[in-house]
Amino acid sequence: MPGKAVAVQAVFPADFWQVGTQIAAFMLERFQLDGKVALVTGGASGIGRETVKLLAEAGARVHIADLDLAQAQVLAAELKDAAAHACDVTSEAAVANLFSSLTRLDVLVNCAGIGLVGNIAETSLADFQRLFRVNVEGTFLVTRAALPLLLAARGSIVNIGSVAGLVGVKRRFAYCATKGAIHAMTRQLATDYPTEIRVNCIAPGTVDTAFVEGYLDKYHSHEKEKVRAELKQRQPMGRLGKPEEIAHLALYLCSPAADFMNGAILPIDGGWTAA
Repeated sequence: MPGKAVAVQAVFPADFWQVGTQIAAFMLERFQLDGKVALVTGGASGIGRETVKLLAEAGARVHIADLDLAQAQVLAAELKDAAAHACDVTSEAAVANLFSSLTRLDVLVNCAGIGLVGNIAETSLADFQRLFRVNVEGTFLVTRAALPLLLAARGSIVNIGSVAGLVGVKRRFAYCATKGAIHAMTRQLATDYPTEIRVNCIAPGTVDTAFVEGYLDKYHSHEKEKVRAELKQRQPMGRLGKPEEIAHLALYLCSPAADFMNGAILPIDGGWTAA
């Protein structure tokens, strides 16, 4: 079959694989975070956990901030260069204590958050305020404390928003309000600091995490599989997202590959907001 061999050689010259290797190395370098320092709030579980693992894999030293210190310590022990911190993001004193131990920060991922089921009539003032304390005030307190270090490093912030900040989701009144606020905060920070830092936001659809399992256990324990199927079907792709898929987008946003991206709200939702 000499003819075929010649054809293959014409399509794949002798140095093809060398060129391919060089391209792969270039692409990998664009996503590397060697020598960088990152902080992930809510980093001990779910999307935060997968983000911590991926940032560490990319070469960053990662600080894991979470209410569950024990779980954060277990994760930190699995990684090459990570540290665990107990932190309640709603407490100004706790946040100040966290940052008192940090001397450098290149990447901040604001992932800590909680949810609530209920329309406006079903939402108490206490629950509404609790969601804003964690999701919005927590992001504010951590970002404000991180700002001097991020400015010094020309760092990057990745906020975890939600499709609930882009479209209305039934019986998610308070949650939609908080995620809409996160999106607005993202754009505003990018406007105030257009060259000093980069601030972007990920808006996931429903992601298969313990967060979702907790929701099913609390509100639909008698019909979990039925409701799980409904959660899958509201995304046109017909499945839930995976935490690592959100983490990969977070890595891109805080890497040199995304250096021209600022103030963006990026849905990753299986087509939900496109439908």
